[in-house]
Amino acid sequence: MKKRKIPMRKCVVTNEMMPKKELIRVVRNKDGEVFVDLTGKKNGRGAYVSKNADVIRKAKKTDVLRRHLEAEIPESVYDELLALTGSNEQ
Repeated sequence: MKKRKIPMRKCVVTNEMMPKKELIRVVRNKDGEVFVDLTGKKNGRGAYVSKNADVIRKAKKTDVLRRHLEAEIPESVYDELLALTGSNEQ
């Protein structure tokens, strides 16, 4: 039986290649809206971030998502990312 290929993506904060399921996708669509894409299939420019609260805090501090998506990132996006990691502190 043939093994299925696991899709790999790079975390924009750590530059580490990881399985797509271990990352969270943040998308900027044509209208300039930035949001978290849980399906991984929405149209727009995407950036992947590790499901780790420390990595998300580092992304916020270094402004790496703003540079990758070329758009301002609302505070609510970071709040949602932290909520998805299970981290209750902000």
